[in-house]
Amino acid sequence: MSAPAPSVPAVAATTAADQHTLVAAFLQNVPDCVYFKDRASRFLAVSRSMCEKVGHSAEAMTGRTDFDFFAEDHARPAFEDEREIMRTGQPIVGKLEKETWPDGRVSWVLTSKMPLRDADGAIVGTFGISKDVTQAKETELALERAQRELLLASRQAGMAEVATGVLHNVGNVLNSVNVAASVVATGLRDPRVETLNRVGGLLREHDQAGDLADYLTRDPKGRLVPGLVASLASHFATERERLLREIAELQASVDHIKEIVSMQQAYASAVGVTEPLDPAALMEDAVRMNGAALARHCVTILREFEPVPSVLAERGKVLQVLVNLIRNAKHACDDGGASPKVIRLRLRQSAAGHVQLVVADNGVGIPPENLTRIFQHGFTTRPNGHGFGLHSSALAARELKGSLTAASDGPGRGATFVLELPAA
Repeated sequence: MSAPAPSVPAVAATTAADQHTLVAAFLQNVPDCVYFKDRASRFLAVSRSMCEKVGHSAEAMTGRTDFDFFAEDHARPAFEDEREIMRTGQPIVGKLEKETWPDGRVSWVLTSKMPLRDADGAIVGTFGISKDVTQAKETELALERAQRELLLASRQAGMAEVATGVLHNVGNVLNSVNVAASVVATGLRDPRVETLNRVGGLLREHDQAGDLADYLTRDPKGRLVPGLVASLASHFATERERLLREIAELQASVDHIKEIVSMQQAYASAVGVTEPLDPAALMEDAVRMNGAALARHCVTILREFEPVPSVLAERGKVLQVLVNLIRNAKHACDDGGASPKVIRLRLRQSAAGHVQLVVADNGVGIPPENLTRIFQHGFTTRPNGHGFGLHSSALAARELKGSLTAASDGPGRGATFVLELPAA
């Protein structure tokens, strides 16, 4: 005989007061701004997160409009959007809005707004949810400014080889920016927002119909609502933390682009800051700049750092070389098909008293005939390569009174690049 099916605990009866508590708990804990408005665009209810953002209590916001909290150039378009929603019954989903505050502060949100209907289906107002994307938008704007500065710096420098090298390295970092931006964009388009909107609509409809308690306690679908609300709240809290981490990576990449721009400006003025630098810290910075791509392609980084003195160099130029070498090593591992993919980073002191920063991979390798050509301007073996990176890196090494060399035992046997710099 088969074993009896396990018993399922009965769902505890939920009163109308309990349901109001659930809705209140949702508004109290949802990380995004949730709001309900009447036909005059006056607030009926708001989430705690929105109260914190606006700086007023829910009681103080009730009965007031956006014009009471925002500048005209944000409040007016929002008001017109709500007029249009109530006129047509059509929602606005995923609209990027610029919020201008009375003190001149600017923030950005991704907003979805829907018509608010009564039990008979008549539109009695609007409701919506707004996710703050200020950091992502500011990062995007900073990136645009950095790109403009880069173009200006390139014209001022008047050095074609240096400019192409800098642009190549910016392109390397932009790949990481694009990946992180895509992750953020995907997160902001989370379909669970629409689920949340539907849950809110169902709760409101049954509350207005006076059968909310019956719906949540007796209807099979209604009994799932409390758990769904809790699950959504937990999901959005976790998603917020994940997106904040992606934005932090975006900001780190933008900072590196700024460093490259600063380096290009230093070329233009022919003046660079040479200072003692920690080789291990330089290696770690270069790994961090390539972190997203290395993780995405499952490349293992092994560190073999011997005790070495500081190097005397310009930080931006050294990072330019190391970032390019690590990125090339990642490509070589991808093309070589080795498993696992490994990049070894070494620090050692040469017989001449210089410090060697070594990047070695177990990738595709370099044919002997190419070892004498890989540092030439425009030479590349990659279908979509530019041939700028190693050439500009070799130039930077010479300007640092050092050298950049390459070695390989042939195709399929990996490659080793050595950046040698004078000790401080």
